[in-house]
Amino acid sequence: MSDQHDPDFEPPFNKLPFIVVILFLIAGGIELALSAGEAGLVGGPSAIGWRLGLVRDWGFSGDLFDAMLAQRYFPPEHLARFITYPFIHLSFTHALIAIVLMLALGKLCAEVMGQFAMLALFVCSGIGGALIYALVLDDPVWLVGAYPPVYGLIGGYSFLMWRKLAASGGKQMEAFTLIAMLMGLQLVWSLFSSVGYGWVAELSGFVCGFVLSFLFAPGEWARILGKLRQR
Repeated sequence: MSDQHDPDFEPPFNKLPFIVVILFLIAGGIELALSAGEAGLVGGPSAIGWRLGLVRDWGFSGDLFDAMLAQRYFPPEHLARFITYPFIHLSFTHALIAIVLMLALGKLCAEVMGQFAMLALFVCSGIGGALIYALVLDDPVWLVGAYPPVYGLIGGYSFLMWRKLAASGGKQMEAFTLIAMLMGLQLVWSLFSSVGYGWVAELSGFVCGFVLSFLFAPGEWARILGKLRQR
């Protein structure tokens, strides 16, 4: 008898919320196609340029956004870059780490906050990270990769830990251990290699995720409304 007929067998995707699976399939499918093209398995010689073409056509550019602000003209195809850039990565390793973090943190946030809230957290943190990246910096480097929205999910996770520690009387600063560790690793890595300013978008994504969790975490919206009514 095959494993599929074993009553104790559970396909791995059954354990993941549906929206997390969808995000995984989009990001993973794009990276699989790009990596296969670079390996010469599909697409022929032109496949070597697929990644660069996607970055150019769907990545986020601070310079391009500055030009839109200056002209006060915001074409939908360029605004779409706020949504599309997290699904394009610079290499297989770049994608792999982001996707693993997305699966783990997306599962946690979706199970606690709900799938719609998790998706909103992911999308809004990606938008917020890119927006602050463009407004604060004058950096010609294009922003790609799921790290800003993933850091938004870390913000959601940190909020849940912060609230849990507050309820149990623990030290709430411990909720920020993960983000402190990741930022510390960024700092150490910068001593040996040029890491650029992508961390600005990532840290901004974290802040957006943490702040938005005041609206998306279970019971928080009702608590805020209750306080407003008391006034």
